[in-house]
Amino acid sequence: MNIAIATPEIFLLSTICLILLLDLFLREDCRTVTYLLSIVALLATALLVYSTMDGQKIVGLNDTYVRDDLSGILKVSMLLLTALVFVYARKYLLDNKLWVSEFFVLGLFAVLGMMIMASANHLLVVYLGLELLALSMYALVALDRDNGRGSEAAMKYFVLGAVASGLLLYGISMLYGLSGKLDITGVATYVAAQDVMANIPLLFALVFVVAGIAFKFGAVPFHMWVPDVYQGAPTAVTLFLGSVPKIAALAMLFRVLAESTAAAQPGWAQMLLVFGLVSILLGNVVAIAQFSLKRMLAYSTIAHMGFILLGTISGEQGYSAALFYTITYALTAAGGFAILILLGRAGFEAETLDDIKGLNERNPWYALMMMLFLFSMAGIPPTVGFYAKLSIIQAVMQAGYLWPAVFMVVVSVIGAFYYLRAIKMMYFDKPDDTAPITAELDFNVLISVNGVLMLVLGLFPGFLMGVCSLAIGASL
Repeated sequence: MNIAIATPEIFLLSTICLILLLDLFLREDCRTVTYLLSIVALLATALLVYSTMDGQKIVGLNDTYVRDDLSGILKVSMLLLTALVFVYARKYLLDNKLWVSEFFVLGLFAVLGMMIMASANHLLVVYLGLELLALSMYALVALDRDNGRGSEAAMKYFVLGAVASGLLLYGISMLYGLSGKLDITGVATYVAAQDVMANIPLLFALVFVVAGIAFKFGAVPFHMWVPDVYQGAPTAVTLFLGSVPKIAALAMLFRVLAESTAAAQPGWAQMLLVFGLVSILLGNVVAIAQFSLKRMLAYSTIAHMGFILLGTISGEQGYSAALFYTITYALTAAGGFAILILLGRAGFEAETLDDIKGLNERNPWYALMMMLFLFSMAGIPPTVGFYAKLSIIQAVMQAGYLWPAVFMVVVSVIGAFYYLRAIKMMYFDKPDDTAPITAELDFNVLISVNGVLMLVLGLFPGFLMGVCSLAIGASL
């Protein structure tokens, strides 16, 4: 069984149960204890995961679970980013009377689901982790019960998510019917022995699997939920949804496509190529027409997911570039949504572009941080977003996809318009509200570190890219 390989997950689950029990005996004005315990649980679990990263690949729990460096870097990224999200979310939750333990408990359950996905060595374990993540996110989107828009967004997310889960499960069932296996090694052995392009039932199964994965990324044509959910959910939830689960979606793609059906890449790579290119085009073009900040960032996310999907069709170098891109994008998106939380106050949410007018006059430091986040999303040097996009484009070109690489560059230049428009409004327009913006010390420190990392990782990307390359090389 070798149950020890799941020690971080067991520890996190035990901590969640402890927090749930303790919360029963806490008064409403003592929710800070739940918040602090959640942060400690995330950091302690990240330390546990890091301590197990030794370059070896160990399979256990009856060959359903794996521990390797790839799962390690994915889990550490998820855990640390979630801790960052919890700190950022605190101001919003307090301002909007949503300071409830459910936010933190559901967030921890979602992280547990993501960790299970990252270490899955069995297709049903992938699905188990996915459903734990999805059910937690549905509840989080509907956290503000007094907000009808949030309930509507949660219902859309739930219905469409259920359809996507059904598509994925149907694809998995077809793979099982063809191969007689559900473990990733067994499926990979079957696929390697097939003439993929001549095996119509296998291609049919891959269509359903890729559709389920593309929905979790929010890629076109499975993107319809992203703008509505981003806009309807509380900003603290959008902050979480727009960052950490993207790493989990990449983990699922690695396990289900890159590992179990690697030999079928000529089949699924064509679908991801189309999804990626259309996502970049639609995301960047439609974002230009948006005046809602949340919807603009939602379409921006769709475009970024297109870049990640195109990286995954390019072999090992592309996998490393996609992992680097996903981690750095999640960090960038968390910072961008954190600034939106700063701009809000009790009874008011910063939702439109007009709300960021004159941010430089109200707080020059926050304006500088937001500019770095937007520069990184646009891919403007020397921020990390430039290097991330460059690494994806290089991988795509080396894989022989010349015209898609040119297309990515051209559409990225077009997409830079709406980021620069937001920066222009921050620095050159007069603010509607001249009240200064302040935050607590922990928020100020983390948003500053987050912003500075956009420059540091852009100027010195070698370390993180090296870690990503080593993890991919040892695991896939």
